[in-house]
Amino acid sequence: MLNTEQGLQLVKLAHQAISRALGLQESVDVDLTADWLQQPGATFVTLTKFEELRGCIGSLEAWRPLRDDVVHNALAAAFSDPRFAPVSQSEWSDVRVEVSLLTPAQELHFSSEADALAQLRPGIDGVILEYGLNRGTFLPQVWDSLPEPQQFMTHLKLKAGLPAHFWNNTLKLSRYEVQKWTQ
Repeated sequence: MLNTEQGLQLVKLAHQAISRALGLQESVDVDLTADWLQQPGATFVTLTKFEELRGCIGSLEAWRPLRDDVVHNALAAAFSDPRFAPVSQSEWSDVRVEVSLLTPAQELHFSSEADALAQLRPGIDGVILEYGLNRGTFLPQVWDSLPEPQQFMTHLKLKAGLPAHFWNNTLKLSRYEVQKWTQ
């Protein structure tokens, strides 16, 4: 768990990485040598413009230093999200940056789709769906626009490249929580 000041430093770090990549000079007072930034962390960086998604890329597992994970995901969200054109310098001032720090994922055990849906906690759980080579995740923030578990799961299946009504008992579901901060 990070405190609010640390979380806001992650947002500044993400913002600075994108600004510099756009050729804008931005100095941010973040101590990059702080011990907590050297610890492994899994983050998602979400960009929005006028309340609409503009990019979102992240890591589901903590495998590199938190500092590096935030910078990498910020740059990927801004310039490599395949759903969007790269962020331009002219629009950058209209883009809002959000950083989500994920807890380790915990696998759900269920006997049916109804059982799996009953275990989901709207507004709390981020969910990872895996079936064969198909994989998708929704951050807990997605519950804001898909508040019903069945609706949430249907859209998650589609995101993972599966049919909306697909179900197989070998499907794997895991959940995680996040701490999030916005500039």
